[in-house]
Amino acid sequence: MYLLYNILLLLLLPLIIGWHLYRSASRGRPAALAERFGFIRELHYGADRRPIWVHAVSVGESVACRPLLKAIKARFPDTPLVLSNMTETGRQVGSGFPEVDRAIYFPFDYPFSVRRLLRTVNPSVIVVVETELWPNFLREAATAGVPVVIANGRISDRSLRGYLRVKAFFRPVLANVSRFCMQGEEDARRIVAIGAPADRVSVARNLKFDIPVAPAAAERKTELRERYAIPAAATVITAGSTHQGEEEAVIASYLELLAGTPGLFMVLAPRHPERAAAVAELLKHNGIIFRRRSELNPGDPPLLAGQLLLVDTVGELMQFYTLSDIVFVGGSLVPKGGHNLLEPASLGVPVLFGPQMNNFREIAALVKEYGAGCEVADGARLTTEIRQLLADPAGRREMGECGLRLLRENNGATERHMAVIAGLIEGRS
Repeated sequence: MYLLYNILLLLLLPLIIGWHLYRSASRGRPAALAERFGFIRELHYGADRRPIWVHAVSVGESVACRPLLKAIKARFPDTPLVLSNMTETGRQVGSGFPEVDRAIYFPFDYPFSVRRLLRTVNPSVIVVVETELWPNFLREAATAGVPVVIANGRISDRSLRGYLRVKAFFRPVLANVSRFCMQGEEDARRIVAIGAPADRVSVARNLKFDIPVAPAAAERKTELRERYAIPAAATVITAGSTHQGEEEAVIASYLELLAGTPGLFMVLAPRHPERAAAVAELLKHNGIIFRRRSELNPGDPPLLAGQLLLVDTVGELMQFYTLSDIVFVGGSLVPKGGHNLLEPASLGVPVLFGPQMNNFREIAALVKEYGAGCEVADGARLTTEIRQLLADPAGRREMGECGLRLLRENNGATERHMAVIAGLIEGRS
C-alpha cells in the first residue's frame, strides 16, 4: 500500500509543484519549494536540546493551538519549540507567536523530504493539531523513534466516509501514532473505527475552548477604533472570514440596514486576503465607500459612518472582533464548514453565523445552547437578526455575557493535552 501511495505521489509531482507555484504567484508570496522538500537552515540548539515540533495546517489551527503552545513553553522553557504550517498565511501568523522559536513549512509527503526534515529538526516529540494523517511523515517519525501525538483530533462526517473506504491502508498508518487526543467521544469512536488502537485514544476536549476570555474595556475599543480609522461613535458590525458567495449577502444586508439605521459601520474581512480585489469590485458596484486596511496610515482621519473597512491583511481579525458590537462569522452561509465562533464569543461580542457549520458542529450547538449567538438561514435572516440586536443594546450585552460563560465552563483541554505530551517527553507514557 505504501508503494502504491508513493508511486502515485511521484506521478503527481509535476502537478503538485505547478499548483504551489501558481498558488504562491497568485497570492504574491514565495513558493518556498526548497523548504517543502525538507531543506531548511540548520537548527543550532545542540543534541541535548531536542525541539518539540507542533504542526498546524493554517491560521485557524495555529490560533486554536496557541494556548497549547504557551503551555508547552511554560512547562519546558529551555526546549526549542518549532511550529510548522502548510499555508503561507498560517506560516505568517505562526511566526509572530513569541513562544515559537522557529517557524517552518511542513514538507510534501515524500519519504526523502520527510526524512531530511526530521533529521534537521531532530524533535523529541511531534504534536499534530487536528487530524493531519500524512502516511510517510508518520511512518518516518515512527522509524526514527519520535513519538507523535494527534492533538485536538476530530473526524468529520465527510472524512469518516473517506477513511472507512480505505481503512485497510490507514490502519497501519494510525499504528505509527503514539497517542490520539480527540475532541469528543464521537471523534474517539470514529478514530478507533478507522483503525486506531483503542488503548492509545483518549478524549481531551477541544483546545478552541481554551482561548483567553478577555472582554474588551471601552478604552481598548476606542484605542483600536482610532488605530483603524473607524468612527468612535459608530455601531460596528464585523463580517469575518467570509468566502466567495457570502460577501454579496453581507453587503446587501449592510445596505438595507443603513437605510433604516444611521451610525453603522462595517468591517469586512475575507477569509483569504488575496480575494480583496474581487471584494473591492463588489463594494464599488454597490456604491459603498471603503478603504483597504493596507492603505491606512497612522494619523489618517477616521472613516465615516456608512462606509466600510476592507481587511486585506492577516493576523488582525481578533483586533477587529474586539472593537466590534456585532460579529458575523463567515464560511457558514456557503458550504465551507464554518469558522471559529469562539473567537468573538471570548471577547463578549454577540455572534451570528449561517447553517453550514459542519466543521464546528459542537461549537455551534453550544453557542446556541448558551444563548451566545444566533444561526441565520440566509442573508435576509442575517439582516433581521442584526436589526433586532441593534434595537436591543441590553440583549446584545446579555448575549455577549453568555459567550463568556460558555468559554469559562468548557475550558480545560490544554491541561489534558499537556498531561499526554509531558508524559511522552518525560518517559511516563
